Amino acid sequence: MELYKLTARQIKDLIEDKKTSPKEVAESLISRIEATENKVKALCLVDKEDIFTQCRELEKRSEHGPLFGIPVVIKDNICVQGQDTTCASRILKGFKPPYDATVVSRLKQAGAVIFAKANMDEFAFGSSCETSCYGATHNPWDLQRIPGGSSGGSCASVAADETVMALGSDTGGSIRQPASLCGVVGLKPTYGRVSRYGLIAFASSLDQIGPVTKDVADAALLLNVIAGSDIMDSTCVDREVPDYTKSLVDNVQGVKIGVPKEYFSEGLDSQVRDAVEKALDVLKGLGAQVKEISLTHTDYAVADYYIVATAEASSNLARFDGVQYGHRSASPRSLIDMYKKTRGEGFGEEAKRRIILGTYVLSSGYYDAYYLRALKVRRLIKEDFDRAFSHVDCIITPTSPTVAFKIGEKIDDPLAMYLSDVFTISANLAGMPGISVPCGLSQEGLPIGLQIIAKPFDEEMLFRTAYTFEKNTKWHKEKPRL
Repeated sequence: MELYKLTARQIKDLIEDKKTSPKEVAESLISRIEATENKVKALCLVDKEDIFTQCRELEKRSEHGPLFGIPVVIKDNICVQGQDTTCASRILKGFKPPYDATVVSRLKQAGAVIFAKANMDEFAFGSSCETSCYGATHNPWDLQRIPGGSSGGSCASVAADETVMALGSDTGGSIRQPASLCGVVGLKPTYGRVSRYGLIAFASSLDQIGPVTKDVADAALLLNVIAGSDIMDSTCVDREVPDYTKSLVDNVQGVKIGVPKEYFSEGLDSQVRDAVEKALDVLKGLGAQVKEISLTHTDYAVADYYIVATAEASSNLARFDGVQYGHRSASPRSLIDMYKKTRGEGFGEEAKRRIILGTYVLSSGYYDAYYLRALKVRRLIKEDFDRAFSHVDCIITPTSPTVAFKIGEKIDDPLAMYLSDVFTISANLAGMPGISVPCGLSQEGLPIGLQIIAKPFDEEMLFRTAYTFEKNTKWHKEKPRL
């Protein structure tokens, strides 16, 4: 039996029935990684010795947690104690956190095996997983194409069966967009539902950790483990966490689905449009009520996001200066020269671009004209969603305007790259939960994703709708041929 092909729930059942063990599962995944990783390049750290140490420790446990023996890959901006956590940047090469992120602690308590660190766009700046200091990750469906970003390594590793589950982070679509392009399930929880303690910040008011899995049920299982309040994160909401697996019901009878007309305009690939419309027909045929809605400020979302996000990134990345941790320039002439050389040598081009943009919009004379105005527009975007959710239960859109593009195709055109997140950004600005599930394949055989957005803290509606669609279609069963 090829254990690496199974879902977390299938593996969990085999372990409980003593038909396999955490060590055998790990060996299967490691063999898979050895066969595929030189092509996919999804992972930046695999510590085999540590993996088998974890498996031996698990075998001593008398009680099994909900993820007992399940391998989970962690995005490289989420701290794992004693393991390199670099945000795929030269400036953090060699940094080993002295603590675990809250989500990692919860995974360990649940019996998961922390399996590897996933490649990503540097500091989560990107939509293609090409800005990493480790080099680009490749899409398992077509190795000449990007996997999406910034959680491209997390999504590619799940799609390539190099892991059973993964964690990513989503600031403007960085879980959902690569999940769409890699044909896997990616969930951005409500802002404040999952602790950000131990997540190296990009934009603190937008970042959210979330699951990447092979199917919707595994996403619910993983969110059960990582969700919940945390005294170490003041933005994490103290609110009861439901059992999301109870939302996995094959029934959308009477569910009111809103379809925003602004998301089906110019720039949307015709094959993506067709796949999403067919998905809506499936849900309509199962008893859902589908109606057109308007999110009137959608056209401002990308511009608004790249002011708010770069401003926060400029502030957050000020700490990387060669003084406390990470890279330090070898031969500075003065303190100021050390700052300049360290940051010049350590940051990549996209990181420098966003720091400069953020510093500009926060600078004296421009703060009111750009940043303050962007905050007001952000509020208008949130109010659009609030009005919509007074009439509908969830909103369905394409996840990405196109299928995966070729590696190098947009790397020199930042504006074209930024538009890759045009359908996902608004949910981050408004703090809404969103999930991407596979809904079709293009003529070239590339995955297409369907995005479902719900009210804050209504992940149960996401799971119900996504699970029903999944149970009545075949798209999540399609796999790349590596």
